[in-house]
Amino acid sequence: MQSIMDDLYQQSRNGDNFYKLIELMKKDENIRLAYRNIKRNMGSLTAGTDGMTINDIKVLLVDEVIEKVKRMFDWYEPQPVKRVFIPKPNGDRRPLGIPTIWDRLFQQCVLQILEPICEAKFHNHSYGFRPNRSTHHALARMKSLVNNQGNGFHYCVDIDIKSFFDNVHHGKLLKQLWTLGIRDKRLLSIISKLLKAEIVNEGFPQKGTPQGGILSPLLSNIVLNELDWWVSNQWETIKSSYPYKSNNGKYRALRKTNLKVCFLVRYADDAKILCRDYVTALKIFEATKDFLRTRLNLEISPKKSKIINLRKKSSQFLGFTIKAKRKRNKHVAHSRMCPKARKTAYEKLKKAVKDISKKQTPESVWHYNTIVMGIQNYYSAATHISYDLDHMSCHLIRTLYNRLRRDWKKATKHDMSTVLRKRYKGYNPKLYKIKDIVLVPLYAQKHRPAINFTQSISNYTKEGRGKIHDTLKAIDKETLRHVQRFYMNHRTVEYNDNRIAKFIAQYGKCAITKRELGLVGWHCHHKIPLEYGGKDNYDNLIIIQEDIHVAIHNDDSSRVRSILNKYGMTEEKKVMFDKLRISARRSPIFFSVKKLVN
Repeated sequence: MQSIMDDLYQQSRNGDNFYKLIELMKKDENIRLAYRNIKRNMGSLTAGTDGMTINDIKVLLVDEVIEKVKRMFDWYEPQPVKRVFIPKPNGDRRPLGIPTIWDRLFQQCVLQILEPICEAKFHNHSYGFRPNRSTHHALARMKSLVNNQGNGFHYCVDIDIKSFFDNVHHGKLLKQLWTLGIRDKRLLSIISKLLKAEIVNEGFPQKGTPQGGILSPLLSNIVLNELDWWVSNQWETIKSSYPYKSNNGKYRALRKTNLKVCFLVRYADDAKILCRDYVTALKIFEATKDFLRTRLNLEISPKKSKIINLRKKSSQFLGFTIKAKRKRNKHVAHSRMCPKARKTAYEKLKKAVKDISKKQTPESVWHYNTIVMGIQNYYSAATHISYDLDHMSCHLIRTLYNRLRRDWKKATKHDMSTVLRKRYKGYNPKLYKIKDIVLVPLYAQKHRPAINFTQSISNYTKEGRGKIHDTLKAIDKETLRHVQRFYMNHRTVEYNDNRIAKFIAQYGKCAITKRELGLVGWHCHHKIPLEYGGKDNYDNLIIIQEDIHVAIHNDDSSRVRSILNKYGMTEEKKVMFDKLRISARRSPIFFSVKKLVN
């Protein structure tokens, strides 16, 4: 699907309109890609109102899945959405709408075609729910504005939209889709039905996009894209009749006008507008409130929306507090964990320690370590993270000591894995272990600066993809394209998808001989055959040459040896081959079963 998505992205950048998008969404390749993307989402194991999960789809044949989704496009009626409430730190509950697994697969097919069109039209500085962008990119953008040379942007307008996902106006959203160039009326009708899908015990919604739906994050960005460009066109991207050579020249000329000098940073429904003075901040605050109310039918939250002088007070953004502190003759952005984030992190760690004390298993200790490393990784973007982690560690050590002192043993850095030793290089903390797993110390984390997003990165241009990763140089592109395009329609959708994943994981080489594979002459082998209870799951598959596959299942040992003699089998290859034979219920060729087990 990559070339199709690239074309859609380029056409959207050129300002083209789109009319026959349903035909692209119904393509076999798009449906197979949708299954691949849905499967790796942990939410695929959550059942909707019909009680089905991805496990109920993966056993079906590829053609069965494709035909079912195509029929849904021909006449779409969404099934009722399951309502689930997630507790929030302030005591409130966040409502989630969970569609059925078939509706999620259907929405993913729609998303894959809409996303490249919308990505070409979205503003550079919206970061929420977009590919390759993260909270750290939004944080870096805000810090760079605060640290701006000369007079930094130290007046922050905090805009928090009140119950945004519950108040999206359906009619306005459909008009915005039309404005973006999506002129396929059948598709707009389908999206309208998706928005109005029945919620169990609540009826049919008249506004809002259900949080939990596959398409909801994209639709929410479409709604707020109008806000992004309106704020941006006040100053940052305002058009000028004079062809300035650079933005700096244009900005110098614009400063002589009465225009509002402001820059936007937005992550989902949390927006920051940074200005140089209070008067400008007040103007843009009132203007933004009016814009949201009159143009988007949205209201701001009075408690969370305000103007902050960052030289005096801090602003909270994505779990961080940001304040402009004086450093010599200028102000720079200082960031820390916000109080709510510290409290939430501390409660998670306390619960993990209690779980270890109740049930001491390697899994419970590892779970605690993953929470510690997760906190360190995310909040390492704060300039003063060491102060926050030291403070939390001092309190947490009491819980650790009271609950685990009878069971833990002293440890050294040599008890840690190589990765962890590298992580804690330069620190000399007291280490303890339970079940031979070292408890990772919380406080040992240095600040890692968040990096601004490189705007040329894109999933839909060859140059943009090149900046994300090397495009599988080790695999012949023609061979890979052949593997992805052609599938076995008598096999399950799970088998066909895992076959692609396994081929890529092995870099297009035979697992035994390590030779590069071509378009033909290789098989995807079930380690435990299907007739003996084997499944189509990823771990049970392996890519091998055709004659190696024959040798694994052949009972004639002399025939097997003659095949293998062509490849110069090392001890390691012989062991691997014999293990595959044992799994396939065949006797080993080179070693005894007892030796292989040992």
